[in-house]
Amino acid sequence: MRLAFSMFMRKKHHHKKKPGFFKKWTAKLHLWFGLSIGTLIFIIAITGALFVFKDEVENFSRKEYIYHHEQNIDQKQILPIRQMEKLVDQQTKEKYPIHWVNVPIDKTMSYQFYWYEHQPDQWNYFDEFPIYKVAYVNPYNGKVLQTYDEKNGFFAIVKSIHWSFLLKQDWGTYVVGIPVIIFLLMLITGIVLWWPKNKAARKQRFKFQWRDTTQWKRKNYDLHNILGFYSSIFALILTITGLFYAFFVVQAMVYVIFSGGETAYPDFSKITTKAPIEMRTDRTLDKISNKVKELYPSAYGFSLDLGHPHIDDHEHPNFEVYVKHLSYSYHKSSSLIFDENSGELLHTHDPKDKNFGEKTVAANYDIHVGAILGLPTKIIAFIVSLIIASMPITGFMIWWGRRKKTQIK
Repeated sequence: MRLAFSMFMRKKHHHKKKPGFFKKWTAKLHLWFGLSIGTLIFIIAITGALFVFKDEVENFSRKEYIYHHEQNIDQKQILPIRQMEKLVDQQTKEKYPIHWVNVPIDKTMSYQFYWYEHQPDQWNYFDEFPIYKVAYVNPYNGKVLQTYDEKNGFFAIVKSIHWSFLLKQDWGTYVVGIPVIIFLLMLITGIVLWWPKNKAARKQRFKFQWRDTTQWKRKNYDLHNILGFYSSIFALILTITGLFYAFFVVQAMVYVIFSGGETAYPDFSKITTKAPIEMRTDRTLDKISNKVKELYPSAYGFSLDLGHPHIDDHEHPNFEVYVKHLSYSYHKSSSLIFDENSGELLHTHDPKDKNFGEKTVAANYDIHVGAILGLPTKIIAFIVSLIIASMPITGFMIWWGRRKKTQIK
């Protein structure tokens, strides 16, 4: 009897095994990283979540102007682009020249004329971009249906906070990128800390244990650990695709890895405009536009640079047209090289011509914002972004609860 009692007491007073050196320091790193960058990660994640449904919100709020509602268009001709540009200039009276026009393949949709200027010597977002506006235009009569100040729009500001904390792009992306690198390390240390030691612990790590408890501490702990685990693979994808924009070395690594070791990205700068400038007329852009429409009748649309001098202007060896094949995504695209003066097509680079590295690079934005497979992947990106935003909050509450407990002792 005495022996049994003694064994019972020994079991009752059995102390938990202390964590090993590796796990102890992993926990410390996870904590220090979390306390140092938690607020920044919350801002990056919550702005990412807000940006996910930008296209859906704008398509709904601008639906009256995205389509021009012109009647009997089969019996009418679209105006020449230069004539349209002059009419837009007369109606808007902006001090800067129009930069480019988005041309839809669907004849019922409006053309979009963009003003965009970039001053790289400024230190913040609002001064770096003197203007960023769009005008929705009826291509059959040149009437401006509506203009939007994109620069001061909700989603543009949200994107700039997410991208560079409203600082200039050149170094603002590093200010965002460095905390994201630390967050990547937190994901790894978090998985190490989550990893169950045995079968009994494994049962508690995969699902919420809330049936037998009313303690908010337990619920908060589970929210941090279990949601963190289930979202970790998606969080890792969002993190790496985000670092792609902050650090050129990440872009280079992604291309080299997915292209099977290729180190040189396709360069079309050697394909140059050779026709004399005298061959360029007011209808050259229309010739280019008609050729693109002929080659890609099922595409979504394409962009044409209007060729005016700009603040950050640089030499272009040729005239490149970007063709967007899908309405919801940018990853499926073509590049066409034209002679800027004659309007002759010099080269095409379609999805079928791209190696897997090029396709991966082209898909990076769509993967990052969840647009790669349309609405389903956008919903995943939105939920994962919210979970990431919650991690600093639930993590801080775990630390604060333990800190108070230590102080009471």
